[in-house]
Amino acid sequence: MKIYGFQKTTLLDYPEHVAATVFTGGCNFRCPYCQNAGLVLCGGEPGQNAGPVLCSERESGQNPTERAGAPLSEIPQEKVLAHLRKRRGILDGVCITGGEPTLQPGLEEFIRRVRDLGYQVKLDSNGYRPEVLGRLLEQGLLDYVAMDVKACRENYARAVGLERSRNGSGNINRETMHGVAEFCLERIEESITLLQNSNIPYEFRTTAVKGLHTVEEFGEIGEWLAGSRAYFIQSYRESGEILDGTGLSEFFPEELREMKRLAGRGIDRVELRGVD
Repeated sequence: MKIYGFQKTTLLDYPEHVAATVFTGGCNFRCPYCQNAGLVLCGGEPGQNAGPVLCSERESGQNPTERAGAPLSEIPQEKVLAHLRKRRGILDGVCITGGEPTLQPGLEEFIRRVRDLGYQVKLDSNGYRPEVLGRLLEQGLLDYVAMDVKACRENYARAVGLERSRNGSGNINRETMHGVAEFCLERIEESITLLQNSNIPYEFRTTAVKGLHTVEEFGEIGEWLAGSRAYFIQSYRESGEILDGTGLSEFFPEELREMKRLAGRGIDRVELRGVD
């Protein structure tokens, strides 16, 4: 598994755990509001040469792409695992995020090695590879999953950057991009069902972005995720690492609270993150 960022200690990435966070490179989505553009682009698509890597090991509280500017090498797995061995008894979990970890061929093997050290594992995923998620769940290799639900069904392809334009007849033109020939919502729905039927803690989460989402669609998302254990609405924040922030901005706090109310019609636990 290719690692392009490593946070040695975090109190935020794994709920109720002191953890380390491992960042993989590459992603099959191009969400314009992505805060980790360096991670998404580093490492390239599976099987391709990406050129310079623009992310690196980080200390607590530092974004893994903040030190971008000079080409940096992939972080060896053994270096990460050696640190985890030394921190046994201090850390109790490892969060694997990205990028999109389920693209990594060595993900399962890496998780097994982490668990052999006595750590619990949290996986962050966009849910587009339910076959990988399902296998990890079936084998009992995950202790917590956070899955991004990018938008309501109708808006999904646009939100993940896989809807290019509409032709003269009004039909959607989708190009082959980032390993996705044509966006398939059923893959997202399969991952949602897998988590809803699992016996581990999980959460769904959406980053609310003005210019991409509407307040009203969060009611549709709430209906879609009805019966789920937890749903978090995160506030978009502008930064220098946004993939493409053109025309995007933050919602006002009162708008976010209305999103929470609408989503709460279908989900018992809805919370806001990043809201003052």
